[in-house]
Amino acid sequence: MGKYFVIIVLFFVLLLPQYATCGDFTQEDRGRLISLDVRVEQGQKSLQNQINNLQTFLLWGFGILFGGMGVLIGFVIWDRRTALEPVARKSRELEEKGEKVLKVLKEYSRFEPKLADILKTLNL
Repeated sequence: MGKYFVIIVLFFVLLLPQYATCGDFTQEDRGRLISLDVRVEQGQKSLQNQINNLQTFLLWGFGILFGGMGVLIGFVIWDRRTALEPVARKSRELEEKGEKVLKVLKEYSRFEPKLADILKTLNL
């Protein structure tokens, strides 16, 4: 076991200096890193701009969508009210005519006993 440990330690001691040395790092390499950093910053700014544009688009889209839905609901309510108005008016007219007919029948029943009996049996 000790033999293997010594061999492994020697292996790392002999090879470590080769990997630890850094190659020649020139001004050109430094310039490349700086330009790469600048490009990454520009890419981040462009991405942030696109995200802001998407947020603006979504806000306007949802605003238009919900506004249209509100207008549609308002139109449906208005249309229903205007469509039911003639029916309600006709119903009131028929009720008034029915009341008039009942009054006429009651008045006539004073002179006709048979009609009075019929109205009594109908609880009118």
